[in-house]
Amino acid sequence: MMALRALRSSASRVAPRSSSSSLAAASRGYATVAEEAAEIPSSLYDQKVDMSQVEKGKGYYIKYNKLAENIDIVRKRLNRPLTLSEKIVYGHLDDPHGQDINRGVSYLKLRPDRVACQDATAQMALLQFMSAGLPEVAVPTTVHCDHLIEAQVGGVKDLARAKEINKEVYDFLATCTAKYGIGFWKPGSGIIHQILLENYAFPGGMMIGTDSHTPNAGGLGMIACGVGGADAVDVMADIPWELKCPKVVGVELKGKLSGWTAPKDIILKVAGELTVKGGTGAIIEYKGPGVESLSATGMGTICNMGAEIGATTSVFPYNDRMGAYLEATKRGDIAKLAKGFQKNLLPDQGAEYDRHIEIDLNNLEPYINGPFTPDLATPLSKFAEEVKKNNWPDELKVSLIGSCTNSSYEDMSRSASIAEEALKHGLKVKAKFTITPGSEQIRATIERDGQMQTLSEAGGVVLANACGPCIGQWDRTDVKKGEKNSIITSYNRNFTGRNDANPATHAFVASPDLVTAMAFAGSLTFNPVTDSLKGADGKEFKFSDPSGIELPSRGYDPGESTFAAPPESLKEREDIAVAISPDSDRLQFLAPFKAWNKEDPKGCPVLIKAVGKCTTDHISAGGPWLKYRGHLQNISNNCLIGAVPEGGKPNELTNLMTGETGTVPQVAAHYRDNGKPWVVIGDHNYGEGSSREHAALEPRYLGGTAIITRSFARIHETNCKKQGLLPLTFKDEADYDKVKPATYVDLEGVKELAPGSEVTMVCKDAKSGEEYARIPLVHSFNAGQIEWHRAGSALNLMAAKAKARAAGQA
Repeated sequence: MMALRALRSSASRVAPRSSSSSLAAASRGYATVAEEAAEIPSSLYDQKVDMSQVEKGKGYYIKYNKLAENIDIVRKRLNRPLTLSEKIVYGHLDDPHGQDINRGVSYLKLRPDRVACQDATAQMALLQFMSAGLPEVAVPTTVHCDHLIEAQVGGVKDLARAKEINKEVYDFLATCTAKYGIGFWKPGSGIIHQILLENYAFPGGMMIGTDSHTPNAGGLGMIACGVGGADAVDVMADIPWELKCPKVVGVELKGKLSGWTAPKDIILKVAGELTVKGGTGAIIEYKGPGVESLSATGMGTICNMGAEIGATTSVFPYNDRMGAYLEATKRGDIAKLAKGFQKNLLPDQGAEYDRHIEIDLNNLEPYINGPFTPDLATPLSKFAEEVKKNNWPDELKVSLIGSCTNSSYEDMSRSASIAEEALKHGLKVKAKFTITPGSEQIRATIERDGQMQTLSEAGGVVLANACGPCIGQWDRTDVKKGEKNSIITSYNRNFTGRNDANPATHAFVASPDLVTAMAFAGSLTFNPVTDSLKGADGKEFKFSDPSGIELPSRGYDPGESTFAAPPESLKEREDIAVAISPDSDRLQFLAPFKAWNKEDPKGCPVLIKAVGKCTTDHISAGGPWLKYRGHLQNISNNCLIGAVPEGGKPNELTNLMTGETGTVPQVAAHYRDNGKPWVVIGDHNYGEGSSREHAALEPRYLGGTAIITRSFARIHETNCKKQGLLPLTFKDEADYDKVKPATYVDLEGVKELAPGSEVTMVCKDAKSGEEYARIPLVHSFNAGQIEWHRAGSALNLMAAKAKARAAGQA
């Protein structure tokens, strides 16, 4: 902490000019708005600082000069103060002079600094990139093996088992990344978002990643967005990334965290305020004096879980806590550069926000969110009452800490402090207790410094450095499927069946502190702030407030080397053969989708009218299906099997052509094979959750033509467009109720599809053939996206343009 205090004291001596704002900054010791920060020295733009130590010497430098140039252009055009997120987003515009900029309306064309893919989504992203016919990626790109490791008995054995079971996938990823110039983080490296925070995230940067929790990098002041693989392929192929100009929600933090309240409680409260769709189309921008009380990894936790409110991303302004983390992860040169550039890494005074939320950290109490949805937020003081009132199972079966959301050194040391106190009273955990280190670096460091030993002595089981139970990769054996039970995690997402595929599991989300304390009580109604436990000596005791170490005093131990850099030159990579066996059931080369037939779709059966929450987990289940993420034909057998049809049971439909009952994929494939393109009718926020583009690829592969909903989650809507589907919404949400499941529809107006146009859905009874409704539908296609639909997919259009360029150069 001495180093951190020194950083703060040096910041307090900065006085750019005599003003009320600079005086306020001087009294606080840090700046909260741009006007309080020092002027940027012109010499800063002459410095060449690598974006990452891992890629040192490859010419991938931080381009603050370009960022500043774009910001100045946009500031003059808009003639108003800018928020922090606007500075970074607009600073990455492909055409800052000509780009239309209107929050919530314009489609921005952006140039991200880098791309990241996790192994489950990387398979399809790389298969798509290969089919585009390009020799190498245009921007720094990495692949991270974290999703395919199933939690079973413990880290070492689970990792060895995963390497054996997934060998052909890992071989494909290793050879493909080597051939196309992509960095490869092998299985055991850790979870993608933790690796990115430790190695690649930097203040003011922009990154896209094929995982919905990519916003974790906002903890280091980066605009990092989860996308589908097709978006990633665009950027890898040197095509600008398209994003609807985000609105900005400002969350002002005041006061200081203390006691049992942790950074996780900030986002749990925000999730309760905004709900799972309240952040859709917006960036959540945190600001205010309370930011200074949060560690960089704590800020990462908050940004990570912003995905649960549908936000485009979340971001924090640069401060010395970020600088301290950059120093600790051997990126002091970036910390120094960002400090000099801080004026552009803070919001302007008077910047306008589309919505403003204030949180007093002095009065914030711990929260527990759930079950079944991450936005059901309950203060700890009222949680026991809610457990009893709702008849949630009080006995706690499993407590799970770690994951990409909460596996920092600070998180682990705070949990270890709780476990150490319990051990002194002779207690071990009553509930099963698992620990997931976020990275090999975290695992090695907490092993060296003793936290792992403490947690293990208390009865904890250390899992592999991977996603594990957070994404359903959990071979859970302590309860039977359908058995009602409760678990509590420090993860981010808790949809029905998400963690263990058991729809009766009540999953709750909280800070690692609460999750750890509750493991010793074995009860959901235990409140460590007010309640006591009985030690082995029969005497009662109360836990002390958790205490943790923000950064390891001896620095981080990198652990085992798990990174493979691609060969340096294109010539070296030319002869590398990508490993795909022709008889593989896990990997399959992609065949292009057919182009649009230039006609309005007619006589389309309603495949399913989904009722209520229909997440990407419902549309394309994870867990055991993850192994088919590189094989479109096989994974399509899980299409919409978790969706609840109106008046029916999941994965059980009546085929409108035959009258027979079948599974959703069976009925969809029958319609496709008999020339009947079909539609899905969906409810609110359809496709919320993970960024998985398989939830769009599978309906397209099985013959879908349109997904018609009350509203879409942002990433899924884009994914549908990219794959040549028509994501349409009811102009009047109430019209959803008019559509009967046994219906054929015509879609009039697709031939005339244009920005702002409408499509009419003509509904006809499946038995009588009589028309019973004409329903207006709207869409968010822009001109470029309409070209995707006409070509059959965005990839088709990209490949055609690449072919035309090659022909022109020949």
